[in-house]
Order: sequence, then C-alpha cells, then structure tokens
Amino acid sequence: MGLAVIFSRGRSGIDAPLVMVEVHVSNGLPALNIVGLPETAVKESKDRVRGAILNSRFEFPAQRITVNLAPADLPKEGGRFDLAIALGILAASGQIPTANLDHYECIGELSLGGELRPINGVLPIAIQARNHYRKLILPRENTAEAALVKGIEIMPAAHLLEVCAHLSGQTQIQPELQQTEPPAPTDDLDFADVHGQYHVKRAFEIAAAGAHNLIMLGPPGTGKSMIAARLPTILPLLTEQQAQETAAIASISDQGLDVANWLKPPYRAPHHTASAAALVGGGSNPKPGEISLAHNGTLFLDELPEFDRKVLEVLREPLETGHITISRAARQVDFPARFQLIAAMNPCPCGYLGDSSGRCHCTSEQVVRYRARVSGPLLDRIDMHLEVPRISHEVLRKGAPGGEESSATIRARVVAARAVAVARSGKANSALTAKEVKKLCVLSEQSHQLLEQAMDKFGLSHRAYHRILKLALTIADLAKSDHIEIKHLSEAISYRKLDRRL
Repeated sequence: MGLAVIFSRGRSGIDAPLVMVEVHVSNGLPALNIVGLPETAVKESKDRVRGAILNSRFEFPAQRITVNLAPADLPKEGGRFDLAIALGILAASGQIPTANLDHYECIGELSLGGELRPINGVLPIAIQARNHYRKLILPRENTAEAALVKGIEIMPAAHLLEVCAHLSGQTQIQPELQQTEPPAPTDDLDFADVHGQYHVKRAFEIAAAGAHNLIMLGPPGTGKSMIAARLPTILPLLTEQQAQETAAIASISDQGLDVANWLKPPYRAPHHTASAAALVGGGSNPKPGEISLAHNGTLFLDELPEFDRKVLEVLREPLETGHITISRAARQVDFPARFQLIAAMNPCPCGYLGDSSGRCHCTSEQVVRYRARVSGPLLDRIDMHLEVPRISHEVLRKGAPGGEESSATIRARVVAARAVAVARSGKANSALTAKEVKKLCVLSEQSHQLLEQAMDKFGLSHRAYHRILKLALTIADLAKSDHIEIKHLSEAISYRKLDRRL
C-alpha cells in the first residue's frame, strides 16, 4: 500500500489553480477510480494512463487505485492531468522514488505509447509554477510558450520514460534555464501603402497614442478596412506584463499562442454574423471571446450596422470596465477585455451618401433608420467619429509628392506621446478616471466656453464631455505641449461627427 502526491494545475478562466493529484494504492479488487469532479476527458485518462504505463514497460498495479484531484469542488477538464496521474501511480506503487516530488509541477497528455502530447494554457501554468518556486515538467512542444516566462526552470520531455528516468536520478532532463528574448514582431502592412486620406491617418495617430475608440463613416472602397488593418503597425509594443496577460488568454483559447509575435498588440476582426457568445465569450465551460482575445490590442468591427443590435449592446459594459464576467450555473469566470474599438460603417443603406458620384437616392428617413441600428449609448462610448471620403484618381496614382509616411515614422511619434501619458498617470489617456481627468485636463476660460457651446449645440453627454477632454490631452501630448490649448480642444470636438443632426 502506498500514497503519492503530485502537483499539477487546472484551469479557471485565465488562472491556473493548483491541483494536487493524490494517488492511493491499496489491497482489494483491481480497479482505478478518479474522484474530484472530473469531466469526461479526465475520466477517460484511466485508459490512456494504463496503456502508457504498460507500453513504457512498467507494471500496472493489480490493486485498488484511487486518484483524488483536490480541491474537489474545482471542475477538472482535458488531458492535462495524465502525466501527473501516471507518475502518482508509479510513485505510490514504489516503481519510482517519491523524494523531491514536491519540487515539481507536472502537466501533459499521454498517448497509449507513453509519448507526451502538448496541451493548451501552458503560459498561466508556467507563471504560477514560477511564483511558487517549483520546476515545471511539461511536453517538449510546449517549451517555447513556457519559456516566455522568466525566472522558471522548465523540464521538457517527450516521453513518460524520460520523466521517470529523471525522477529516479538515472538520466537528468536538461532544464531550459536561459530565457531568450523573442524576435521583434514583423508585419507586411505599412501606412505608406495608404495614399491620401491624411486627416484619417492623423486621426489614427491620435487614436493610437491615447488608445481611443474610433468609428469611420464613408462610402465603400475608400480604404476604411485597409487603414484599420494597419493600426497595429503604429501601436507601441506590449510591456512584458501586458504581453503575458494577452498571451495567457490566447494560450487557453482554441487558436493557441503565436510565440514569435507575442509582444505585438493583438488585432481581431470578427465577421458581422458573429454571435454575442463569440464576441464576449461563453459556453457551458466558459471560453474567452473576441473582446478578450483583443485584450491590450484592437477589435475591428467592419460593417457595424450589419451586426445584430443585441450583439453590439453587450460591448457597452466591457468598454467601460475593461473586463467581462461570464456567469453560469456551475461557476463564474472573469476575463480581461481592455481593448481599443475600431469600427467602420457606410453612411446610408446604399453606401454612397455624400459621395461625389451622386449615386445615393436614400431618403433622410432611410438614413436615420440605418444609423439607428447602432445605438446612441454605444456611439457615446466611442471617442472619435471620422468621415472617410473618396479620394481622386490622381492622389491614388501619385500619392504624396515626397512619398507617404511609413508606419515606423508615425509609430515613433505615437510611442513618444504614449510615454508622456504613462509617465504622467501610469496609463494611456483613454483609461483615465473622471477624477484624473479633472486633475490633469486643465482648460483656460476661453476653452471652457468653447466646450460648453459644443455641449449645448450637439447635446453631448457627460461621458462625451470627459472623452473630449481625454482626446484633447492626447492631441496636446502629440504636440509636445504641457497643457491643453484651444486648438487641441477644437480638434478633439471636431471628431464628434455622429453627435450632430443629419
């Protein structure tokens, strides 16, 4: 009879709670029971573990084996506990030593032949293992992802036999000690590809510097989607903490993590047929949605009025709070969702209102009905409303006389302005609270009068008032001004196009 305890990690949102795999081998009729709220994939691990142990030429105990996954009230899912269960059975039956097992955490799915297969969600596990000063034994395919966490000793293995040989002191697994810096992210897109539309590129520079939400209004084919796709090329790279938060979400999702570009802000562009669950996350076992996958990055919604109205309304709270809570009968999961919203829409049902071609024959009632598909409360949460007109063929053919500005040039100004904001308040200007806005956005009497006139004329809300001030502060940062001048405020007010009557 024997008892062994192996440390592993479960999954709850983007967290990786500790799971103690307790294995007890005792006399009785041969049986293997797994308790501790296991789901189907965990219950099926008994057959994978049996095959892996026998095919690795170990003896599978012909005794009563009880596996307890503690804590018992935490749902367990997936094949991540296979390795820990197999090691627990071998340790409890005396086939490998139990000494020093508390120095390791073990994760990985086993094949019937004993090979270790990769799992999702390794990054949160590596962070928690580092915080608890334990070494991490994991499948070799997950090494690159776990190596993004500095200060952890990683023990990659390809087979159960390698892990057993290491724990028995026969053949040591070479730890991954040196955490190399990932290469700088690359991108084929560049703002130099966009000819003309200088006021649009100016607005995107402001939006990037302050992480402001933006909506574009213009006829089809004017470059709205093209410009939006190039926004990530002028955004500052993520800090290590931001990158770990974003990578942890990508790690637990079905899409996996792109290790080479983990410092690059994410860019998500869901189709307009996406459901509310796809956008904010959900399911019986809650998974992150598009707004969480865009955490610390950009969410681009093209053809905004074509989205179901109920789907768009679920964005209102995350835009304010920066997180989304998904509640189910069994549990409640919180996902971070601090994203920059970029949207695009046509000005009318046919798409050509205001176009020089004169093709639009939509009535004012049709235009109002079309734009009403996007609610006022959602538009109120968008800092910048931008018109994108059609450019001439000459501009499209020749571009600027001296060539268009590259993303690298624009990004240098954005990074400098963002650095000023972070040094001042520790965050981008769009994230300032009402108290911080009152303290930092100091206006002259003339500027106050201008803003009051705009509030009265356009019927702006108090939320729009604060967003205009935050936008003006970003414009001042780009201009390297220590305070908000009236020209900065005027430009900020000019970006509230959709607050005006048709």
